[in-house]
Amino acid sequence: MTNIKTVLVAGAGTMGGGIAQTIAEAGYTVYLNDMTEDFIQSGLAKINAALAKLVAKGKMEERTKTDISARIIPLPKVKGDEGIDLVIEAISENMESKRRLFEELGKVLSPETVFASNTSSLSITGIGSKSPRPDKYIGLHFFNPAPVMKLVELIKSAQSSEETVSQVRLFAESIGKTVVEVNESPGFVVNRLLISLINEAVYTLSDGIASAEDIDNAMKLGANHPIGPLALGDLIGLDVCLAVMETLQREFGDDKYRPCPLLRKMVLAGWLGRKTGRGFFDY
Repeated sequence: MTNIKTVLVAGAGTMGGGIAQTIAEAGYTVYLNDMTEDFIQSGLAKINAALAKLVAKGKMEERTKTDISARIIPLPKVKGDEGIDLVIEAISENMESKRRLFEELGKVLSPETVFASNTSSLSITGIGSKSPRPDKYIGLHFFNPAPVMKLVELIKSAQSSEETVSQVRLFAESIGKTVVEVNESPGFVVNRLLISLINEAVYTLSDGIASAEDIDNAMKLGANHPIGPLALGDLIGLDVCLAVMETLQREFGDDKYRPCPLLRKMVLAGWLGRKTGRGFFDY
C-alpha cells in the first residue's frame, strides 16, 4: 500500500487540471497550484465543467461530483505545512522552469516529499540534478485526457531510488492507471515512437505524396489506428510535437529526428491544432 496521501499538482492547465481531477476521483486530497489565482480558478472551472458533463450523461451522481470537487483545494502559495507527500509538476515544457519550481518547493516541503514531473520528453536526471535529494525525483507522464487515458509512464532517472519508484508506482496504480516503467531516454517510449510517426506524416504531406485527409484515412483504415497521425498532432498540439522532435534530435544527435520544416512553419504561423482552431485540419 502506498504511503502517499496528499498530492500537490503544480500547473492548472489542461494536463494539470486533468491530473488533479483523476487523483481526486480516486479519493485523494489534491492541492492545485499555479502562478496566479486566476490560472487556478480557470483550472477548477474546467474540472467542474468536465465533472458536470459526466453527471449530465448519467455516468456520475451529483453527490459524487460535489465530493470530488471538495477534494481539490486551490493553493496559490505553498507554505510547507500542508502535509504534501507527492508533487506532480505539469507546467510548461522548459527545463529551467521545472528546475526553478522544484528548487522553490524543495525549500519548504518535507525532505521525504517525492517530486514527479509530467514532462513528455525532458530528462528527469537533468531536472533533479541540482537538488540536494535527487533520489526523490521521478517522471510520471500522464496522457491527455488524463481522467480517461489509462497509461502512465514511470520514468526512472539515473538517481531515482527504488523506494521512490515503488512508492510512485503503487500510487499510480491506486488511481486506476496501468504503469509502464521506463529507464530514462529521450521521448521515453510513447513519444519517441508516436511523435516520430506524426513528424513522418507531416513529411509525407509536405512531399506531396497524399493529402492530409488521405494520409489519415490510410493509417486509420490500413493500420487500424483510431485517429490519423495528422489529426492526432492537431489534438496534441503542433507546438508540443515540434518541441518533442527538437528534444529527440538534440538528445540523440541524430538527424533522423529532424523536425519537418512544414511542422515548424505551422507553429510559426500559430496554427497549433485544435487549441487554436486550425492545424492540418480546421476546427
